[in-house]
Amino acid sequence: MNPKSAIKGRGAQLNVPNRFFELSHEMRDDFLEFCQKEGEESDKNKTLYLEVFPKTIVNKVESPDIGMAYSMNVYQGCEHGCIYCYARNSHEFWGYSAGLDFERRIMVKKDAPKLLEALIKKKSWKAHPIVMSGNTDCYQPAEKQFKITRQCLEVFLKYQHPVAIITKNALILRDLDLLKALAKDNLIGVNMSITSLSEDTRRILEPRTATIKKRLETVRILSENGIPVNVMLAPIIPSINSHEILPLAKAASDYGALGIAHTIVRLNGAIGEIFTDWIKKTMPDRADKVLHQIESCHGGNLNDSRYGTRMRGEGKIAEQINMLVRLARKKYFKSKAMPKLNCDLHETYKVGQLKLF
Repeated sequence: MNPKSAIKGRGAQLNVPNRFFELSHEMRDDFLEFCQKEGEESDKNKTLYLEVFPKTIVNKVESPDIGMAYSMNVYQGCEHGCIYCYARNSHEFWGYSAGLDFERRIMVKKDAPKLLEALIKKKSWKAHPIVMSGNTDCYQPAEKQFKITRQCLEVFLKYQHPVAIITKNALILRDLDLLKALAKDNLIGVNMSITSLSEDTRRILEPRTATIKKRLETVRILSENGIPVNVMLAPIIPSINSHEILPLAKAASDYGALGIAHTIVRLNGAIGEIFTDWIKKTMPDRADKVLHQIESCHGGNLNDSRYGTRMRGEGKIAEQINMLVRLARKKYFKSKAMPKLNCDLHETYKVGQLKLF
């Protein structure tokens, strides 16, 4: 890609049509059209934060091959700009594009802490780990300004309720005090996403994320403070980071992680077009090779929605990737394991509160 023509600090380099509006709606923006007619620059590549007001914040996860039962997302859209992100497609439900809009139009759910508290106070609610960031990163840059994730952690601590976090941002260390308090009663588990040890790869795959050095250091600090950390090697992309599985696993273990998890990249919905455009601009010399290898992992397609195979893939390349991950676990995590989170304490807390009435 010509550096002068690239959109700085973004993963996607285009906005793709929203599939929900293609047939029945014509999308217009009169303000942008006016700016263009007047010869002004209508797009300065700035991020726009939009407050939204959902009725609920915790979602039940129905997919049988995802290791979580409940998730919550305090932001919709993600400024990290990871080009492969499966969450891009969900932005279309809000009327935006899965491309650049996903990175530049961030919806903020300021009522999330209140909605969370209302749910876990219900007599009918049975404690179960709730995963923050099942879709978009709860410690993305917006969190530095809005602090919604921190407020939610305060709710979890107040009600002694288990919570898990998925992130790739060192901002999580800001909340070390709350994480340590939760860890005392085995109420917290952190999943740190690290997809490469190469900063060159990180910059183009995940342009607005924390550096690899900061992420590894975050794993170390969390681990030293008694907070269990699992490292997500996700996604593994053939011929981009697939050769790094063993060194990634070793680094994770050396910095204190208790385990690793992985998925093989799949490019569902609009992500296939976004990723294809991106790789042909950023890695033209190996674009076709990478795309064909991804297809070989998913029955000849870039996308894959089949339960049981979509996360791990199939075929020779997928088998090699999965075999390397199994080897990495045996070699670097033989005597390590993530603890099961404590769901009993919240139930005890509720019983104690009821005695007050």
